[in-house]
Amino acid sequence: MNPLVSKAHGKEKRWHGEYAALRQLCLASGLNEELKWGKACYDLNGNNVVLIHGFKDYCALLFMKGALLKDPKGILIQQTKNVQAARQLRFASLADVDKQKAAVKALIRGAIAVQKSGAKVEMKSAAQFDVPQEFQKRLADDPKLAEAFCALTPGRQKGYLLHFVAAKQSATRTARVDKHAPRILKGLGLHD
Repeated sequence: MNPLVSKAHGKEKRWHGEYAALRQLCLASGLNEELKWGKACYDLNGNNVVLIHGFKDYCALLFMKGALLKDPKGILIQQTKNVQAARQLRFASLADVDKQKAAVKALIRGAIAVQKSGAKVEMKSAAQFDVPQEFQKRLADDPKLAEAFCALTPGRQKGYLLHFVAAKQSATRTARVDKHAPRILKGLGLHD
């Protein structure tokens, strides 16, 4: 048991019992326990396998390569359409954790096997993400911006595309493109 995880979990009010039960299941698997991103994270030889995290309405186990896991009961959840690799198993109560204990153990074993196998989730390239019309027009009108965007790393390109397309209204998408064009021209990512 990592003392940093114990300290972080000690501060948890809403999901205290659920975290403790999930932690025991993860520790029993033989994975190494670390505190990453402020969450209990379980790894195999330094490669993240699963983490415990909480939200307002549920807590969850997040399987890093969950898209590769066998899920015959269909209980793993893709948080959003843009999440490519990770999948969640959600719990709303300690009774939920107890009820799904066998499934949790099986999924953790499966996640360990996937990690040991070296399998990787095939990720979409930046070119496969939706490019909003507002950004397409701006790129067509500004060759320097188009060149700068193409020079960004694929991760930075994806970050901008997801940010732009997340806006529901055209005016908001246009405003986001206008706001971030100078950053793109400087070769910066969305969060640099």
